[in-house]
Amino acid sequence: MYERKILPNLNCGLDLIGEVLYGKWKIRLLWFINEGHKRPSELQRKIPDATRRVLNMQLNELEDHGLITREIFPVVPPKVEYSLTALGKTLIPVISALGEWGDRNGEQLREVILKRFDK
Repeated sequence: MYERKILPNLNCGLDLIGEVLYGKWKIRLLWFINEGHKRPSELQRKIPDATRRVLNMQLNELEDHGLITREIFPVVPPKVEYSLTALGKTLIPVISALGEWGDRNGEQLREVILKRFDK
């Protein structure tokens, strides 16, 4: 697994957020866990474009950053469920606000994004 050689800049709140939430699926994972989709297979169904490996890596990073917890049930086959920590729950209003901003500006954002593919 990749290990950083240089410490990240952690002097600003935006840098801290970027460090914790950087990853294509992390915001969606937090949102779906908050909605009650707690099993890895449920999360995989909600995000079919992501590979299981990438989802597991990002779930592990969210757990390492203290935003989610993983509970392993002692059954065969093993059952795993994720839930938000108190810190993770504080991100839900922020994620909601970002989603609302995206909805309000969706037409303009789609236009700008799709321009990149028209070349």
